[in-house]
Amino acid sequence: MLPVEAREIDHLVLPVESLDVARDRLSVLGFTVAPDARHPFGTENACVFFADDTYLEPLGIGSREDCEAAARLGNVFVARYLAYRFRQGEGLSGVVVKTSDAASDDRRYRAEGLSAGDILNFSRTMTLGDGSSFEASFRLAFAADLRAPDFLLFSCQRLNPLPADRGSLVVHKNGAVGLSRIVLVEENPSDFQYLLEMGLEQRAANAHSFGLPVEAANCQLDILTPQGFVAHFSFGVAPRGRGLFGGAVVLAVGDLKVTEAYLTANAVAYQKIGARLVVPPSSGQGVVFAFEEKP
Repeated sequence: MLPVEAREIDHLVLPVESLDVARDRLSVLGFTVAPDARHPFGTENACVFFADDTYLEPLGIGSREDCEAAARLGNVFVARYLAYRFRQGEGLSGVVVKTSDAASDDRRYRAEGLSAGDILNFSRTMTLGDGSSFEASFRLAFAADLRAPDFLLFSCQRLNPLPADRGSLVVHKNGAVGLSRIVLVEENPSDFQYLLEMGLEQRAANAHSFGLPVEAANCQLDILTPQGFVAHFSFGVAPRGRGLFGGAVVLAVGDLKVTEAYLTANAVAYQKIGARLVVPPSSGQGVVFAFEEKP
């Protein structure tokens, strides 16, 4: 039984070179992709929402001038995104936890010496599955370890929450219903144990020979060694130096046979490894995707 204070994952940030390419790739994989939405500081996204109230945020550049101006003014979200794009291109750059009080989280991050910068408040317009629009508002608090320049952990307070019923946006042809696991890669996982324990408010489970698991309230986050990642997913990763590196996103599905049939029909390359279907990174995807049946 997890302690009541364990945090839930809210969403994952996936930098992409082009939202159009990402939309095409995610659609081929069987995801329903929401209409493009622009942030007030120059980034834009095309989200994939799930029935478990989590989502993927493929993130692109809508206006480079606005992004660079925001970064110069101290916008942590944009500055870290631009740094990731410069070093890694596409991939998984951020894990976001749910919070009801981002200001309190910010104070805690600062007290622990792990703040990445100032709180960010913003609003953006979202188009729902029925074509109607909605203005969502957020407050973000950022945590980071300077030894991990390609990874950002932050909490997200939904000030004006997205509608609970997102209709057709949470129905996916591949059968995906939510997040199951988030997999990070690092040569020595225990070096970053405290950052993740603090962010998720959860003690890590016992380390094993391949890495370190940390439980969120609604999914699991694993830090694997490069060798452990290959053992689990049959693909190597090439992080540029030490630090946490986004390796894989594992998605829960209702029926793995439905998922496999869809991937096969769309000529998507995958491997069946144990009880998972593992799809290698591709342009617009940027990180390993894997599918496993929801328990």
